Amino acid sequence: MSSLPPEPAGATPGPPPAAAAWQPTEILQRPAPGRGNALPPGAHLAEFELLRVLGEGGFGIVYLAHDHSLQRRVAIKEYMPASLAMRSGAQDVVVTADKHLPVFTAGLDSFINEARLLAQFDHASLLKVYRFWRANGTAYMVMPYYEGMTLKERLRQAGTPPDERLLTTLIGSLTEALAVVHAEHCLHRDIAPDNILLLAESGRPLLLDFGAARQVIGDATQALTAILKPGYAPVEQYADTPSLKQGPWTDIYALCAVVYAAVMGNKPPVSVGR
Repeated sequence: MSSLPPEPAGATPGPPPAAAAWQPTEILQRPAPGRGNALPPGAHLAEFELLRVLGEGGFGIVYLAHDHSLQRRVAIKEYMPASLAMRSGAQDVVVTADKHLPVFTAGLDSFINEARLLAQFDHASLLKVYRFWRANGTAYMVMPYYEGMTLKERLRQAGTPPDERLLTTLIGSLTEALAVVHAEHCLHRDIAPDNILLLAESGRPLLLDFGAARQVIGDATQALTAILKPGYAPVEQYADTPSLKQGPWTDIYALCAVVYAAVMGNKPPVSVGR
């Protein structure tokens, strides 16, 4: 996602991180195997108390947290690219080598830009961001805590193709959500069954993880396997050729691939191999 609209009123950026957190002078040792980089339950970030980890991937960690100010449960996403950075001290995030700093910083800026945009979107099938800020050498975004299962999990459990009603609801809601995103000249670029959450109460699909920071880091490191989902990514996401531009059609291809996978039980062949 590339647009840079004005920062919304709900955003409360913190002070710039300390220089020591951004400019390591030596290669740091990673945590022992099994420890990971997640903050422990009971840790506090501003007015939020972390309860448990909801998910930890290669580019960020999502926590369930209690908002002591408004007395509600929320989800907090922390920017933490595991290939570039690690935890230092109680909460600080530092890059593991000086050479990683430019890519880490570009990914962090992209993470903030994504939070800005999501904070402005208003659609039932798009994530809502309540607040975001920088602190501890990284950044955080606060979102509602959504309960449900991913489309990938739903299809695995069912074992049979979904009925027409589910597919119609899925396509209708997600195409409307993408229209909102594309109207702001933004792209999702990571639509796949594991990035579509079916809400527990309504069954409404919710589009997860725009992956803007992941895309920036992947572009910089040429780690295509980290940013693309084979079968769902169209050919232009693999190409460096200027004539193969990405656009709204990139997301539409991925959404169609999701529907194909739901009906057929297998994702489409890799686009560059057809």
